[in-house]
Amino acid sequence: MCETLKNNYQICEEIGRGRFGTISRCFSPIKNDFFACKSVDKNLLTDPTDRECLQNEAKIMSLLSPHPNIVEIFDVYDNEDSLDMVLELCEQNTLYDRLIKSNGGFSEAISASVMKQLLAAIAHCHRFSIVHRDIKPDNILFDEMDRVKLADFGSAVWVAEDGTVSGLVGTPYYVAPEVVMGRDYNEKVDVWSAGVVLYAMLAGFPPFYGETVEEIFEAVVRGNLRFPPKVFRNVSPEAKDLLRKMICRDVSRRFSAEQALSKAPMDLEWRRDSFNGLICPCKIQESTVEASTANSLSLCGVYIYNYLSSHRIPTFLCAAQNPMVNTSRISVFSRPERREDGRNGQRNSHMASSPVGGPAAKDCDLFLFCFIFFGLVYAV
Repeated sequence: MCETLKNNYQICEEIGRGRFGTISRCFSPIKNDFFACKSVDKNLLTDPTDRECLQNEAKIMSLLSPHPNIVEIFDVYDNEDSLDMVLELCEQNTLYDRLIKSNGGFSEAISASVMKQLLAAIAHCHRFSIVHRDIKPDNILFDEMDRVKLADFGSAVWVAEDGTVSGLVGTPYYVAPEVVMGRDYNEKVDVWSAGVVLYAMLAGFPPFYGETVEEIFEAVVRGNLRFPPKVFRNVSPEAKDLLRKMICRDVSRRFSAEQALSKAPMDLEWRRDSFNGLICPCKIQESTVEASTANSLSLCGVYIYNYLSSHRIPTFLCAAQNPMVNTSRISVFSRPERREDGRNGQRNSHMASSPVGGPAAKDCDLFLFCFIFFGLVYAV
């Protein structure tokens, strides 16, 4: 870590660590704000390709900044031994962490909100002929306003003059089949990966998996996209059609980021909610009611939703209107991890589901129905 950086920023605690360096929280007395400092030890980079990627990361992020859905870079300090980048500070919980916490995936509304912002970031990259090449939940962060922030451009490259890129880069579950097969590819590999992320958000697990990396690659190359009825019964036909066009083996027929962005069903407005640290949709059609009535209905709805969330009441209202978690789904989403039998596997035997209601839940149903009904009548 260079001395110039230490003169301009106060280095605080470490918040992340990778193969070649660390990420620390830092404070700027001049700007009176906190940032993230990514420090890479160049002595650990023995491969010339890794060194080139490190230099490209800072250049690419500088070119793409600022964008509302891409982690912004503010300063770069480069010397013989290290490269330090001062970046926008995001929440520590990634999309991967939120998927694990959801225990079965998100509702279509939540998934649509995240995907809209992710596709906006990817489309912005592609306009500059930049391919990210490592789109995955771990690299999708959130700021304090819960906006999506695409991060980690260490694998990103510029598209060549012929419009192609080469090299086996990416993460097994999310990498496109043309990359696995060793062919030249274009920016649409990011769209494939984003489609896999969307599938994982809706289902709670990725569409292609196996016990080993080789089995995962084989499943990716086959590209047999399935929608298990029990898992996708609450997912709209439009969302499934979008998945088919994003996770399409035929690159010529696969959507571009701009096409996917234009086809995604994004007609909801969003607000921060305290339930599981996720985002909660809250939209009132003010064209059909007066503004004051709309505000009253919105406030009443938020109170009701917060009551349901805090008390975890397993009623028909929770299942039908809770957009946070799909209570009917039983699935697992996880990284490949070492199991007790010694194998690396995506799935394990621990399945979890939401609690089911008993006789007391019926009384809660009646109480909540009356509460909602008279609340709305009073508001109108």
